[in-house]
Amino acid sequence: MGTDGERRVAVVCDDGAIRIIQEQIPEMKAGMVLVRVHASLVSPGTELNGWKTLRTNRQTGKPCTIQRKFGYSNAGVVARVAPDVKSFEEGDRVACIGYGYALHTDWALIPQHLCIALPETVSFEQGSYAMLLATAMQSVRRCEPELGERVLVVGMGLVGLLTARMHQLAGNYVIGWARHPLQIQMAERLGIDRAEYADDTQLQAKTWEFTKGYGLDAAVLAFGGPAGLVWDTVCNCMKKSPDGHLMGRVVMVGGGGIDLKWIPANLDIRIAARTGPGYHDDAWELGESSYPNVFLRWTTETNLRLCIDLVAEKKIDVDCLTTHRVNLLNCEQEIGEIIDRREEILGLVFTQ
Repeated sequence: MGTDGERRVAVVCDDGAIRIIQEQIPEMKAGMVLVRVHASLVSPGTELNGWKTLRTNRQTGKPCTIQRKFGYSNAGVVARVAPDVKSFEEGDRVACIGYGYALHTDWALIPQHLCIALPETVSFEQGSYAMLLATAMQSVRRCEPELGERVLVVGMGLVGLLTARMHQLAGNYVIGWARHPLQIQMAERLGIDRAEYADDTQLQAKTWEFTKGYGLDAAVLAFGGPAGLVWDTVCNCMKKSPDGHLMGRVVMVGGGGIDLKWIPANLDIRIAARTGPGYHDDAWELGESSYPNVFLRWTTETNLRLCIDLVAEKKIDVDCLTTHRVNLLNCEQEIGEIIDRREEILGLVFTQ
C-alpha cells in the first residue's frame, strides 16, 4: 500500500493526456473488499469517448483543466475485507467490476458482490475483461436467442466481438459488421462465422447471402453514436413476414442512437443495460440484500461467474483481443507513443 494509505489512480485529462495522481485510499466500509490490483482493462468507447477523441484533444494544445478518474474492470488479490464479508479473505484472487470502484489504480475498494473469485488457471489480465464479458452476456440474454438463429452484430469492438462469440456459444450463426482491418482480423481469430466491412457497397447482399435468403432473426448494435444509414441497412436485412412487415429483435448495447419516427412493424427493439440485475443496486452490491436464485437465476454476480468459467474452459479467448499492455505508472508516456496509431489498439490492459 502507498505511503500513509495512499494509492495511485489514472485520470483522463481534457488536454488528451492520461496521467497518474495520488490520493488516499477510500475508507473501508461494511460489505467492501480492498484489492491490490494487478491488471485493468480500458473500455475506450465508454471511458474515453474513443481513442480518436483523446488524440484530437492532444492536438488542440490547450492546458489541462479537468482530470477525471476512469475504469470499471480490474483484477488482483484481496488485501483486506470488512468484518461482515464472509465470501472472501486475504490472498484470494478476484476479478472486480464497477464504475467508481474498479478503477485503473493500484488499490481498489470494491463492494463484495462486484468481486468474483478468479481460478488459478485464469490470469489477472484475463480477469480484467470481466465487465465487458458480462456486458456482452447480458446483451445476449436480452436478445433471448433460439438455437440456430442468424444474428448480426454491428460494431466489432471489444463488446461486439465478445457478444458475437457468446451468440455462437448459444448455438447461433453470427455475422459481424466492422470498421477496421484489425476488427476483421480479430473476428477471424475468435472464429466468428463471417465478418464484413460496414462500408462495403455489397454489405446488404452479403448479409442476405449469409442468412441463406431468410433474413436476420436478430441484430445487436454494439457501437456508440448515431446509427444513421447503418440502421436502414440493418432493417433491410431483417426477416420479413409474407405481408412485408419486418420481424425479429434488435438489441442496443453500445449506446448507438436510432431514429424511431417510423417504427418498423413487429421489430422488437430492446436495450441491454450494464451487466445484469444488481449492478447499481447499492444494497445488493454491498451484500445487504440478495436476489434468491430460484426466482432470479441470472444476476450481475451469476453472469460474472459464468463469464469467468467460459474463459477458464477456453470457450472464450480474450488473450487474442489484447493488443497493448501499458505500465500503469508510465501510462502517460506509453499511451503518448501509440495514440497516433489508434486503429491498431483494441484491448489495452494496464499492468503493474
